Amino acid sequence: MNLYRTVRLIRRFEERAIEFVRSGEIVGGIHPYIGQEAIAAGVCAALTDTDVITSTHRGHGHVLARGADPARLLAELMGRESGLNKGRGGSMHAADFSLGILGANAIVGAAGSIATGAAWAHRRLGKDTVAATFFGDGAMNEGMLLEAFNLAGLWRVPVIFVCENNGYATTMPVASAVAGSITARAEAFGIPAVTVDGQDPEKVLAATTEAVERARSGQGPTFLECTTYRFDAHHTFEHRARLTYRSTEEISAGRSRDPVEIQGARLAAEDRAAVDAEVEALLDAAAVIALGSAHPDPAAALEYLYASPEVLR
Repeated sequence: MNLYRTVRLIRRFEERAIEFVRSGEIVGGIHPYIGQEAIAAGVCAALTDTDVITSTHRGHGHVLARGADPARLLAELMGRESGLNKGRGGSMHAADFSLGILGANAIVGAAGSIATGAAWAHRRLGKDTVAATFFGDGAMNEGMLLEAFNLAGLWRVPVIFVCENNGYATTMPVASAVAGSITARAEAFGIPAVTVDGQDPEKVLAATTEAVERARSGQGPTFLECTTYRFDAHHTFEHRARLTYRSTEEISAGRSRDPVEIQGARLAAEDRAAVDAEVEALLDAAAVIALGSAHPDPAAALEYLYASPEVLR
């Protein structure tokens, strides 16, 4: 029930967010997570309250699966004062330290280093915290991420590397950008690596549970390649650009394995309907709260600076 609720919440949140992009309430667009919901749901379900995550530019699903308030996340996307980060983070930099969400990151692959450092720091402090970091297949060519693999493997850092392989780095197919297999790259650093069906929440949960047990028992990192498919655009700008790097047949085949339907089929019809209604009510309320939140005072732009406004002048 909980896994279905999470994938349904993420799906409907993203669909509503796209509507707010079109209406102009969300400025600049978003990177929709539609089609990849099973990964966020399965990974985060295996973590405890004391664990931490780092995310990507396509991170709304991770933030919601970790337990963030949909109203505050939506307000963040709208740049409102009641947002998770008072509107400063926006779509690609949402964070909530109280939930162990160390932040989404627009720099491809950068979140892997943050998670590795956080996990190592917690271990040094005598805590049994596990970090999970999400990234796409496009990050597999980023030196910063490979450096994180090296230190994690060398020092047995309790971190789980979650590669959401949706087949494309923006519009570049994996086969045209990544030499060899993705899992082999992690294995080269002594990190156990497995490929998981990223459309099935329960399979992702099972694989992550094993990885968490390894990490918490001192056996070090695990690499999960979660094969998935991005149902929607890389970014909402594609809705206007009408890019044609994917065929209609490919998109149709990819959408045939819908994580919401896969998990929903495991529920009784009345239970599924009840969850659907609960999610809609939650998001209705979230929209009211977000839209009713004030925009930040322009003077707030001078807060949290490294130098005082007087020095800057």
